[in-house]
Amino acid sequence: MARGIARDHAEKRAAIRKGAAAYFAAHGYDRASMTGAAKHCGVSKALIYHYYDSKEDLLFDILQAHLSALMATVEKVGQGPDYLRRMIRAILMAYRAADAEHKLQADALGTLPADKRAPLLALQRRLVKAMDKALLQASPALQETPEQLRALTMAVYGMLNWFYMWHRPGKGVSREEYADLVTDLVLGGVKGL
Repeated sequence: MARGIARDHAEKRAAIRKGAAAYFAAHGYDRASMTGAAKHCGVSKALIYHYYDSKEDLLFDILQAHLSALMATVEKVGQGPDYLRRMIRAILMAYRAADAEHKLQADALGTLPADKRAPLLALQRRLVKAMDKALLQASPALQETPEQLRALTMAVYGMLNWFYMWHRPGKGVSREEYADLVTDLVLGGVKGL
């Protein structure tokens, strides 16, 4: 008789994803091992292999969960007044507990084979389109210059994506203050285009 799925299966899997993401981000995905990930997570190597067939499958699940959660956050930001400000803030707040996942997205996504990379890139494109939409609402004239819209979208994500590299919690500006600073900078800049 086949063994059923444990009631805490999803929670264990999420804990492994979170712990492995921190381990991979700290040690570099290419140098990290499943043994090291298991030790970092406080579980046996056998348990990790119960959930994931390979390090590659674990990385895919980490990135897929991260990007899907980010997309769900972005989709909850309804259009309307201050859409761009609310979008930028939502993204930066979603990054709060996902610095390791975010670092892996930047550093290790390209190591995955094309069949695993494709759905992750599709999620990234959806995130780009969502920012495009918020920027177009703030400055409809950007519709006439798609190259500028693309550059501005990437500039906004650049300002948000690398926040974790220099920010130290409790020092300097808060995430909320930084989100407003980025929004004000972008809104002020698009007026001059």
